[in-house]
Amino acid sequence: MRTEYEILELVKKIAGEDSRINAAALCGSRADKSVPRDVYQDYDILLCVSELAPFKNNLGWLEDNFGRTLIAQLPDEMELFEEPAREDCYAYLAIFEDGVRIDLTFTTDACNIGEAFEVILDKTGVLSKAHFSESRYNVSRPDQKKFSDCCNEFWWCVNNVAKGLAREQIPYAKAMFECNLRPMLNNILCWYIGSITDFSVNVGKYGKHLKTYLPDSIYEKYLKTYCAPDVSRMWACLIDTCKLFSDMARLVADELGVEYNTSEEDGMRVYLMNIKNRVYER
Repeated sequence: MRTEYEILELVKKIAGEDSRINAAALCGSRADKSVPRDVYQDYDILLCVSELAPFKNNLGWLEDNFGRTLIAQLPDEMELFEEPAREDCYAYLAIFEDGVRIDLTFTTDACNIGEAFEVILDKTGVLSKAHFSESRYNVSRPDQKKFSDCCNEFWWCVNNVAKGLAREQIPYAKAMFECNLRPMLNNILCWYIGSITDFSVNVGKYGKHLKTYLPDSIYEKYLKTYCAPDVSRMWACLIDTCKLFSDMARLVADELGVEYNTSEEDGMRVYLMNIKNRVYER
């Protein structure tokens, strides 16, 4: 596997020799000194150009310059996700034969990079205008409305998970749990972390740094919210998740001076246990 030095020198050489490329920057976690290094980190490379067209849908150019790929993705050519086309950038995501992954983005607008970055080469001074605020990714303090909406969404969606389990529809129940309950649980945990760090930290995408900032006892309870696809285990997991959410939401409410609507929890707990005990089927 090529080293970071080798990759950055390669990018500098490519950008330096190609007159169509004005500047190059390393972005993301490798440009953030607070993030621990490991071999699995991507290289988020930004190449500033005046025109995107020559670099679009050109895997030959990518492999000629960076090496043979094991797999590549061109997000801007895909129709799967029905996202609007981006007019000022174009990306290649690639894993190469030596295991290096590079997310390469061409852009005609470098002023709002949106993440930590280090200049690799700047032939025209374009990156001197770029700006990044590290705090933009920190956990943000919720107001009463956002906190209440999060709690309401969590308790409301519990009913869908419970009904899925009652019907033994494991794919549906798992999807409802992971797509609807977990994001709300993660919100509460992030706000708790914010409350004890003065909202000065970034917990990462999908809460990947929760382990770093949560007390061990809470993190262990959080890990138990991931369970095997078995109905009885999922019922126990759902009940434990409700308990964790309740405990943490009350802590957050106390720390931030917002109000927690206990009546929503009380009502859903009654409904949840009635479904579990099949009261409505009698």
